[in-house]
Amino acid sequence: MHCTNCGQQISDTAPACSNCGRQVQRFAATTAAPATGIQNYLVPSILVTFCCCLPGGIIAIVYAAQVNGKLALGDVAGAMDYAKKAKMWCWISFGVAAAATLGYALIMGVAAITGNV
Repeated sequence: MHCTNCGQQISDTAPACSNCGRQVQRFAATTAAPATGIQNYLVPSILVTFCCCLPGGIIAIVYAAQVNGKLALGDVAGAMDYAKKAKMWCWISFGVAAAATLGYALIMGVAAITGNV
């Protein structure tokens, strides 16, 4: 262990630093965030950005990237909210891309049937 004042190596059980005389500050061990099982949807957000719809996918990535940070701060409700928003934007992006693809296929199909291709 090191003194927080002078940086000198001190014993783990010493009440004060032998070098500067300052009382040793002991900090409680930090615990990891509880395992909540909240999915951050980062991978689906990235995939939907590259494969489907860029604007909606970027919004999904922004929300997904903040889920783990909220969990690390202990804000489980905030993490759940951001995870829901990331999931929602993934589905919106996928839906927009699917509708655009279907519309394009429909237009091309009609054009092929009528001979206007």
